[in-house]
Amino acid sequence: MRGAFLSGAFMVANLQTNTNRVKADKVVSSTCPYCGVGCTLQLHVKDDFIFKVTSPFDSPVNQGNLCVKGRFGYDFIYHPKRVTTPLARRYLLEGKPKPQGREQVFAVSTDGKPIPDSQISNDWDWVETDWETAMNLVADNLVRIYKRDGSDAMAVYCCAKATNEDNYLLQKMYRALFRTNNVDHCTRLCHAGSVVALQQAVGSSAMSNTASQVIMNDVFIVTGSNTSENHPIIALQMKEAVQKYGAKCIVVDPRRIDLVDFSEMWLPLKPGTNVPVFSAMAHVIVKENLVNWEFVKNRTEGFNEFVESLEKFTPEYAQEISGVPAEDIRKAARLYAQAKNGAIYWGMGISQLSHGTASALALIHLAFLTGHIGRDGTGLNPLRGQNNVQGASDMGSMPFHYPGYMRVDNEENRAKWEKAWNIEAGGLSLKLGLTTTEILSHAHEGGVRSLFIMGENPMMSEPNLNVVREHMQELEFLVAQDIFINESGAFADVFLPATPFAEKDGTFSNTDRRVQRVRQAHPPRGQSRPDWKIICDLALRIESRLGVDSAHWTYSNPEEILREMGSVNSDYAGITYERIEKVGLIYPVPSLDHPGTPTLFTKDFPRGKGKFHVLDYVPIREEPDDEYPFILTTGRLLEHWHGGTMTRNSALNEAYPEARVEIHPADAEIHGIRNGDPVKVSSRRGEIVVRATVTEKTSIGVVFIPWHFAEAAANLLTNDALDPQAKIPEFKACAVQVFPARVGDLPNPDVVVERGRY
Repeated sequence: MRGAFLSGAFMVANLQTNTNRVKADKVVSSTCPYCGVGCTLQLHVKDDFIFKVTSPFDSPVNQGNLCVKGRFGYDFIYHPKRVTTPLARRYLLEGKPKPQGREQVFAVSTDGKPIPDSQISNDWDWVETDWETAMNLVADNLVRIYKRDGSDAMAVYCCAKATNEDNYLLQKMYRALFRTNNVDHCTRLCHAGSVVALQQAVGSSAMSNTASQVIMNDVFIVTGSNTSENHPIIALQMKEAVQKYGAKCIVVDPRRIDLVDFSEMWLPLKPGTNVPVFSAMAHVIVKENLVNWEFVKNRTEGFNEFVESLEKFTPEYAQEISGVPAEDIRKAARLYAQAKNGAIYWGMGISQLSHGTASALALIHLAFLTGHIGRDGTGLNPLRGQNNVQGASDMGSMPFHYPGYMRVDNEENRAKWEKAWNIEAGGLSLKLGLTTTEILSHAHEGGVRSLFIMGENPMMSEPNLNVVREHMQELEFLVAQDIFINESGAFADVFLPATPFAEKDGTFSNTDRRVQRVRQAHPPRGQSRPDWKIICDLALRIESRLGVDSAHWTYSNPEEILREMGSVNSDYAGITYERIEKVGLIYPVPSLDHPGTPTLFTKDFPRGKGKFHVLDYVPIREEPDDEYPFILTTGRLLEHWHGGTMTRNSALNEAYPEARVEIHPADAEIHGIRNGDPVKVSSRRGEIVVRATVTEKTSIGVVFIPWHFAEAAANLLTNDALDPQAKIPEFKACAVQVFPARVGDLPNPDVVVERGRY
């Protein structure tokens, strides 16, 4: 199979042949299921089949533009491997004792349908069943474990790809029925460092401004984000800001990303050296008296102690650690500080480090020093990864917070949700829950015994996957609710087939904090059901077995779910489906007549004054050495999304069908590696074999691997060292070695990707 870069011409020719001649039965407006931009989609439906996707030019989010995933990445809905019938392991259906050792078993035929019973002999094989049987198996086993071992044995992964309503209900079920805060989702693995830093510094973890305000920027910093591939529509807006409005862009990144071609400056820092570089910029701003003293005096605290800590962070000190020339650091600091409207946009290259919280704080300090926050065209703007990671967090899918970021260890907050959910006083737990990484490491006797996974895939998303595999095998009972049997769902005891975005109603909240509609375009395939209906059905069965008063699970539609959440969370109080019918609303929306809040912190911060924090430089946990001389960093590709559950089951996989490792020409020459050669990449935790892309996009001593490919999973290599505050792993920096390998060692030796020119 030979792929190609997905240019518009290529895609139209190969994916949309003759679609303009087809007259749609209906066109349904919805929101893209991929990145956090939240582009408006128009789903063109014929005979209950989406044959084309467009976007209206009056969309305030994307103005009619779509990336290749948004325009062409929807056909996973119709993939033959999609599961549309409940599945259970044979041992459960036959009433046998659980076999020793948990096996990873996928769908058992190429067309995605389980093989006939007559051909099944293993107790771990999947067997099709009905909803009644599947739901009773789940309810019986979850309640059995809860009654035996208590709340600490229960845990759940919510899902950043599911709707706000889905996530609200799932965290509600575990908190209200199992009295546990062991609730988390993939924000722990992407922006947890940013969330903690922003909560500490300003009291709110959301993006302060909208992405479209970039055209108001005089100067903007992009760091830790390959925006053109991760958030392509925002990248278009950034390029427009430069080319049409004269903004100056500063890129701070180890790789020569696409935006470097549009930038005023590029600071190619060594991975994991964010704190010295940005603290050195702060040093320059203070030493050269570029500080907005009025803002610092009136709206911040902790300045004096912070300034003292800056003394050692000279540009020369930062140069020695990061490799960025001291004079470039000075120039970048002056450029940002002297702007009328300066803004900072960052991605997971900031947060996915063992010091991710400190990295984000270093950025926040720059905004405090210059006053570039609280006004249109400024701000602190973490670019959220998945389509609804902002919304899932808002809905309380985290171990420390109820919906609305209300701490679970606060008595007043607990009382609010007990009242909302009809729970006796003192019934909800005040104990902080386990994070995603901690849930799996606690999967052992006396710890977590059951896990419910909705739409997530820890066997791809967690670091050090060989250890994750061992943890998954230790679970007593695992439920997967998803559309495909992915690498994690293959360990499940029961699989509940859910519907994708185009087969259900609800809302997503994008990186701008814009709450937008998701609409059903056609009926669910097979026996699959919307997540919210599955959860309500299951919750009623669990309540019946526990014999407790009802927390209310009889919703007639998803809007009732959102309104229940908004009755306690004031940020969503003024949001109704009618009000967000066309373009959505940007929260906070505290009342039914409130217009929304595109720009936050115009007068003050949620915590009162913004707080400066004393920082120190902490190196990455695993520096390169003679045995492992390269630093590996990981990330996403334009054509794919996270673990690949959707994109690798779509036509997009034909465009980029294999993992590659990017290596600098100088390093490649030393190691005898040519472009396209198979190479073995190994770390202290594992090894993979991939083809090499020899390119100057990466720096000398740094290699890059995307994380979408299960057959060559980058996270077999990555370090599971955690940020002590945010509990986020260090995905963005670990030590590896690269050796030539044989073609026969490749997982798919006949597959070659040819994407553009390097």
